[in-house]
Amino acid sequence: MQDKHLFEYAVIRVVPRVEREEFVNVGVILYCRSLGFLHTVYELNEERLLAFCKDLDLEELRERLQAFERICKGRSEGGPIGQLSIAERFRWLTAARSTVVQTSAVHPGLCTDAPDMLNHLYTQLVL
Repeated sequence: MQDKHLFEYAVIRVVPRVEREEFVNVGVILYCRSLGFLHTVYELNEERLLAFCKDLDLEELRERLQAFERICKGRSEGGPIGQLSIAERFRWLTAARSTVVQTSAVHPGLCTDAPDMLNHLYTQLVL
């Protein structure tokens, strides 16, 4: 039997008007300490997002989500935050903020395969 690994995840949301607290799920970030895993997967459904908020700057959204990817990868391409430990990077990415890109509360779970779980959560919560 394969070992189960504790993981944590959050849903990445686009919140065009923070004061209205309305959002569209666009991605998932998953962290598994025991596997040294921190990855994100996202997709900008432009038609859906522009129907939700016609004034949305899609290029800015892409840049912000690409920053999530770079920080997950770490190293110098992730800037100063990318130099932090994997746990610190996950905590920084999932910290509460009042911007157009936010994350849900962090949720725990158990998995045998972190990449498969990330794809499962993305399919279930975003698509």
